Amino acid sequence: MRAVFVDANDTLSAVTERLLRDGDPQVEINRQPAITPPELPAVLGDAEIAIVDHTHLPLDIALACKALKHVVFLGTGPRSYMDVDALAENGITVHIVKGYGDTAVAECAISLMWAAAKGFAGMDRAMRAGQWLRTDGVQLTGKTLGLIGFGGIAAEVARIALGSGMKVIAWNRSPKSWPGVEFADLDTVLARSDVLSLHLLLTDETKGIISREKIAAMKPGVILVNTARGALVDEDAMVEALRSGHIRHAGLDVYTIEPMPAGHVLTTLDNVTLSAHSAFRTPEASDNLIGTALDHCRRIAATGK
Repeated sequence: MRAVFVDANDTLSAVTERLLRDGDPQVEINRQPAITPPELPAVLGDAEIAIVDHTHLPLDIALACKALKHVVFLGTGPRSYMDVDALAENGITVHIVKGYGDTAVAECAISLMWAAAKGFAGMDRAMRAGQWLRTDGVQLTGKTLGLIGFGGIAAEVARIALGSGMKVIAWNRSPKSWPGVEFADLDTVLARSDVLSLHLLLTDETKGIISREKIAAMKPGVILVNTARGALVDEDAMVEALRSGHIRHAGLDVYTIEPMPAGHVLTTLDNVTLSAHSAFRTPEASDNLIGTALDHCRRIAATGK
């Protein structure tokens, strides 16, 4: 059985080469991270497994890859890049990698929260431009952090926030309990939180869940952090709330369109701190990510599923 890592950057290429073992199924590495969907059939050839980091896989392109039976998606959000259900209906199974970067993403969410609260990005930009800009920050000790969705990443965020003296409340679609965390309904979490951090998978049910109405229900002056998926949020409504000050500051690692187009409205707002969907990018997370992806390939080769 043959697999192709279709869009490997230099870092993940090196990790893959290092973690491959004798006796593993053949894994070819395409060191072309900017590959386009129409190029995929030629890149995959007769491979049964596609390892995909960030390339969109439309159904018609997948069906043109005649041997393709499995997609190993490097993360938990393949629906942003492909129609998982349609692929399954056509005999192509999508496998995901969970938990590989829980700590890395949690640390990014906490970092964005602190940067938003203290205004570091704005002061940095101003000082580089020769302005001595001093702004009032938010003291987070004693404030309430609301977590929307509570999986492994949110649990790590809660651990760090509780250790820094914050109160933590959370809403999850299914019942959960966690030491030190108060669980409540979504509207209660929105109304009580000084900081809101999003930790939901993107599904048909969660797309746009942070709607215009939900944003209006947030506490005035809230800090919003999103390291999950951009499409969870009504972006236009978020921009309006940032302009009005209803949202004091947003710390964002994910966007509705990625890569973010030049001149995007979010780049014009001073009360937004941006990072380029890089929350998971640590050596530890990369090892976990590729190690699990290769385990998927080994299992598929051994069992066919």
